[in-house]
Amino acid sequence: GLPRCDVRLCWGRFAGGGWSKGNGRNGPGFPSCPLGSIQEVVVNQSLLAPLSLEIDPEIQRVRKEEREQIKDLNDKFASFIDKVRFLEQQNKVLETKWSLLLQQPSSHVGNRAEPLLEAFVISQRKQLSSLMCKRGRLDSELKNMQDLVEDFKHRYEEEINKRTASENEFVLLKKDADAAYMSKVELEAKVASLTEDLSFLRCLHQKELTQLQGQVGDTSIILQMDNSRDLDLDMIMAEVKAQYEEMASRSRAEADAMYQSKFQELQLTAGKHDDALKNSRVEISELHRLIHRLRAETANVKKQCDHFQSAIAETEERGELALKDASEKLIDLEIAMQKAKEELARLLRDYQDLLNAKLALDFEIAAYRTLLEGEEWRAGCSTGGILWGAGEKARANSPLPDPATSPEQSSLSCCSQTLKSPSGSI
Repeated sequence: GLPRCDVRLCWGRFAGGGWSKGNGRNGPGFPSCPLGSIQEVVVNQSLLAPLSLEIDPEIQRVRKEEREQIKDLNDKFASFIDKVRFLEQQNKVLETKWSLLLQQPSSHVGNRAEPLLEAFVISQRKQLSSLMCKRGRLDSELKNMQDLVEDFKHRYEEEINKRTASENEFVLLKKDADAAYMSKVELEAKVASLTEDLSFLRCLHQKELTQLQGQVGDTSIILQMDNSRDLDLDMIMAEVKAQYEEMASRSRAEADAMYQSKFQELQLTAGKHDDALKNSRVEISELHRLIHRLRAETANVKKQCDHFQSAIAETEERGELALKDASEKLIDLEIAMQKAKEELARLLRDYQDLLNAKLALDFEIAAYRTLLEGEEWRAGCSTGGILWGAGEKARANSPLPDPATSPEQSSLSCCSQTLKSPSGSI
């Protein structure tokens, strides 16, 4: 069976695009100007700089290495599955052999069962030792894979943190863009109000000038009717009129110059704000695209992680079932081998009992034969010769005790002999 092989990798380098890093610019934005006053507009130049959205080559290299590691792990996983199938086939072959051995007669089993069982046990122990070695190696690989998965988890958390930072920068940039847009709206409103004030002041100045000219004309008419004084009123009125016209033209020129300068300044400021707003919109659109791409990659990574986790769980379950099945079969084989050993020991004991019974019967036959021969020898010489010849033939065919010894001593000496079975037991 296979040990637990945690191939989460499945986190590794995944198919699809790469993670990109966006460096947003976070500035104080544009200051808000109170209504009713014209202040200098300060623009943060960092907002005008483009965002650096280049892809880090280190991330590409790491993802390539992760893809290679995942390929190697898939190859190892396929080889482990092939080994499990091969072991299952060997197990079936061994079960077939064992069933054939059990179907053979007991006489053949008594002669060949023990060496076959010993050879089978030795082979099974070798396979068990090899499986234990493989299990240790796979445990080390499992630990390495767990470390790799933890590394992937840390990287994934770092990417999540980067994404959160990008979202925060996007929120800040959006706030700055909103502030810039509000400042632009306020400035446009101020420009409109100043334009209206300028037109109103022009109209008011024109009306005042008209009224002043009318007053000056009325005064001149009244002075012209007074002929009692000898004054050059025409010259005086001309001088006054020239002075007022000069003052009016000078004030008009100053007002026009002031309003023109202010209007130009406001136009320049509005142009700068337009450029900054365009750049901010471009940056916001780029950040939107980056966020969508990161979300797609995150969803892809989550799907692949779920797939790999399900595959790992299925592999662990199958490996545990195979290991459990192999352990049960090994226990069954050990039990069968123990039963065969017990049966062999019982057969040897029966064989030894039969040998002992045979020897005891042989001893009794020899003792009775000795007694009969002694009686016949004492009965007569004529018949004794015949009996003596038969006794000599019997002594030649079977071991007889010495005549100098008694039958009891001969039986004891025979009983003291040791008999060895084919297995070497007494």
